[in-house]
Amino acid sequence: MKYRHVIIIVLLILVVDQSLKFWIKTHMFMQQEYIIFPNWFRIHFIENEGMAYGLKFGGDFGKIFLTLFRLAAVGWGFYYMNKLVKEKYSRGLLICGSLILAGAAGNLIDSMFYGMIFNDSMGYEIAKFMPPGGGYGSFLHGRVVDMLYFPIYEGYLPKWIPFKGGDYFVFFRPVFNVADAAISVGVITILLFQKRFFGRHMQPKTPANNAITNDHLA
Repeated sequence: MKYRHVIIIVLLILVVDQSLKFWIKTHMFMQQEYIIFPNWFRIHFIENEGMAYGLKFGGDFGKIFLTLFRLAAVGWGFYYMNKLVKEKYSRGLLICGSLILAGAAGNLIDSMFYGMIFNDSMGYEIAKFMPPGGGYGSFLHGRVVDMLYFPIYEGYLPKWIPFKGGDYFVFFRPVFNVADAAISVGVITILLFQKRFFGRHMQPKTPANNAITNDHLA
């Protein structure tokens, strides 16, 4: 696998991620929902100012820090992926790394630019792209667009379940986007197949002179 294949994978994920986000921002208002498959898949528009799956981090300063951290991580990610390609790591690892890199870049674009290129989606207003009055925020203060919602189970838990028995429960509750999904798939796959991905490169290398010495002694 060559480095250009990494770039192609990243670009493909970014096109899908950003196209869906642009459509959501310009066709739906906040909290609007479309039911795709009853009881388990919906398009539900929300925005978050923090990390993946709606997690938050440290207010306004945390938002700037997180965006700059993402920018540095994406830049380092491209460098590191090039290094892995040159060292001929497995195709599976390179694909997973490309997914993680694409996901990080996708959410980075939202955080860096969406505040400047879209106005707000609050109430029943649908945002406009490049509005005359300017966007809802400044550089580095954009909100990440989420829309994929899979409430596979909704209902009250049986009372015999410890601590949560009788509570209303939703699984899977977080709303996420294509970038989040790419990161999750990449990370989980690497964790599951790490021995296969890293095995050949983790084996201790025997110096050539040791091999020559052993042959001579034999």
